[in-house]
Amino acid sequence: MKLQYVKPASVWTEALPIGNGRLGGMVYGGVERETISLNEDTLWSGYPRDWNNPSARDALPVIRELIRQGRYSEADQLGRKMMGPYTESYLPFGDLCLRFDHGGVFHSYRRTLDIANAVQRTEYRIGEVSYTRECFASSPDQMIALRLTSSAPGALNLHAHLESPLRYTVKIEEDMHSMSGFAPERVEPSYVSSDRPIRYGHPEHTAAMAFEGRLAVAETDGRVTVDAAGIHVLDASEAVIYFTAATSFNGFDQIPGHRDGGDHPAAAAAAKAAASMEALSSHSWTELRERHINDYRSLYDRVSLRLGETLASEDMDTEMRIEQFGARDPGLVELLFHYGRYLLISSSRPGTQAANLQGIWNASTRPPWSSNWTLNINAEMNYWPAEVCNLAECHQPLLELIRSLSVNGAETAAVHYGTRGWTVHHNTDIWAHTAPVGNYGDGDPSWALWQMGGIWLTQHLWEHYAFRGDETYLRAVAYPIMKEASLFALDWLIENNEGHLVTSPSTSPEHKFRTSDGTAAISEGATMDISLIWELFTNCMEAADILGLDEELREEWSNKRERLLPLQVGRYGQLQEWSHDLEDEDIFHRHTSHLVGVYPGRQLSGEESPDLFAAARTSLERRGDESTGWSLGWRVALWSRFGDGNRALRLLNNMLRLVRDGESERYEHGGVYASLLGAHPPFQIDGNFAATAGIAEMLLQSHRTVLMLLPALPDAWPEGEVRGLRARGGYEVNIRWKDGRLTEAEIMSRYGNMCSVDVGHGDWIEVYQGKARIPVQLSGKDVHSFAVEQGITYRLVREPAGESKA
Repeated sequence: MKLQYVKPASVWTEALPIGNGRLGGMVYGGVERETISLNEDTLWSGYPRDWNNPSARDALPVIRELIRQGRYSEADQLGRKMMGPYTESYLPFGDLCLRFDHGGVFHSYRRTLDIANAVQRTEYRIGEVSYTRECFASSPDQMIALRLTSSAPGALNLHAHLESPLRYTVKIEEDMHSMSGFAPERVEPSYVSSDRPIRYGHPEHTAAMAFEGRLAVAETDGRVTVDAAGIHVLDASEAVIYFTAATSFNGFDQIPGHRDGGDHPAAAAAAKAAASMEALSSHSWTELRERHINDYRSLYDRVSLRLGETLASEDMDTEMRIEQFGARDPGLVELLFHYGRYLLISSSRPGTQAANLQGIWNASTRPPWSSNWTLNINAEMNYWPAEVCNLAECHQPLLELIRSLSVNGAETAAVHYGTRGWTVHHNTDIWAHTAPVGNYGDGDPSWALWQMGGIWLTQHLWEHYAFRGDETYLRAVAYPIMKEASLFALDWLIENNEGHLVTSPSTSPEHKFRTSDGTAAISEGATMDISLIWELFTNCMEAADILGLDEELREEWSNKRERLLPLQVGRYGQLQEWSHDLEDEDIFHRHTSHLVGVYPGRQLSGEESPDLFAAARTSLERRGDESTGWSLGWRVALWSRFGDGNRALRLLNNMLRLVRDGESERYEHGGVYASLLGAHPPFQIDGNFAATAGIAEMLLQSHRTVLMLLPALPDAWPEGEVRGLRARGGYEVNIRWKDGRLTEAEIMSRYGNMCSVDVGHGDWIEVYQGKARIPVQLSGKDVHSFAVEQGITYRLVREPAGESKA
């Protein structure tokens, strides 16, 4: 399972990503000059500040009255008084630069990323001499390793150094080249015009982050010298280079820079980087490589997928494969699915920061949208594949970010709105920024004034429980944060003129509606708000019932859920996006926020709400099949929930379109870069994660009380197999199919209960534990239920419809 190319990367989006959750690298695969673009996931600008805006609370009742009167444009303008500052930015660490003395005339070139082992490899020949480079980022040993070889003795001559676009200095320590520096105290978002967009503090007194990187040659048969220009390896046939790095980050609520009376933060970063390097000295390259692969494969090998016979030749260049085949090649769809899993493992591990808008890979000091966490879809989307694709450990960084946000968000809820609980808005950063961004009025209310960030994020806390059933986690971690988010929701809801409970002000993220005097974003009771609160109250009710807690609050959640503004069908037969049947500014808008109750939520289904479910489908039809990369990924999952695998595959084909670097920001035509990274464009990693989750959703669904096997299988995948997917209720599932129908499945329960399975097609299934047949109850046309025991695997075998069930 490889990405492979016949030429070096010419731009960053063609380079190949490696990562261990904390350290990331983009490997270009150059010949005479090689660059590995480096990142460390805590290297951000700024430090904790007070971002709350007390004037927001004074503006709130006035805005609500304007909304009640239908004066939406005026509400938009006043809403600007509720904004706080912009977030800080995720920053590049720098580059590992390698220069070779053999020149740039080469042949027999090959560049690969083996995602089954998380190893990048570059091979080429200069004359008759073969050169190879292998590179990986190790989680167990917290470093990036690079091994270089030549087939001829003494032919390897290289010069390596570190550099950074941030302020830095270099120094020599015995056989080591190190780079230390510090981050800016402020970086303005790339979309903000500023004469001084990047502002540094004094190097001795700055409150901003310090960082250090170290480079050393560990193994070589050549001569090694170190000077101000870097490390030089001469007359070698092999060299092993290690890179370690650290920052002075010590918590979302702690100043990372200068503190009176304390050690200089640069010393802390240096000590951590040095300790990581020192720990490598007792291990060989072979040992470290094996340990890295074993660690990585303990996660990656949990899931396998076969969708059919690949159309591309075994050695076909991936860029050409994307351009020639797209989703018509089942093997390329498999690669896209596994690539999303690779990227999640590589950018999100226990103890690291959550994967941001670009995962952990960023080369820009002012990256698109600050490379922060965008909470109105993108950060949540990053983690859609975590549970279903058997990577629950990789979910942990987001869950920890949610905990941090719940702390800061309690103050924002009190200061901005005078409510209990906690809230967070459209964006956040490593400092757990929770106020509405927008620089106190420069931002657009269509994205800045959205109070549902915390409410949506708590869905991840519940999902982490739903897939594994750990009541200790639910009681100690998830439920308390969910409960506090619900208190904000209870206080935030108000009665509308008809007596229904609505949110106000309310927006449907980044979309606007038409009014008699133009367009506006702020109204009351947007469908997304109502659906997210419905989901939160439902999850809290179930959690409290499981834990035997908060009986009175359970009753309040139930009563308030019943009083929520009912979802409505509009004039076009669509699910209304707003509480009134307003005209879309853009019917093809990239956000499908009002369909959150279909996916990733569970509010709407064909069985329990057929009319609204049909209206939601009409809404998705109206949005069309063209959009940004991440939006196409969401639509794959939505069409899967609607049971239309052929439409889902069509959207995957649109995702698998080649986008060239440098194309302008286009909201109507996403795809992937040559590296298979998702293109908004520009680069956003959420499309990769959404694609993986969407493909899983085509094969297995468990958001209802039943496991749905092959619920959205397209005609183009008539035969295949998937192993290791997880389902809510604590199940692990393997599925095989032929001629478009289930042939056999295996289900393992992590705790005993009744298992209900929908296999579709009116087929009957027999269930076996070993050779013993298990009694099965049939309800409806396709749902089969049987008792399961903890830790036992059950085999399901399809019997064609009409055959004897005796």
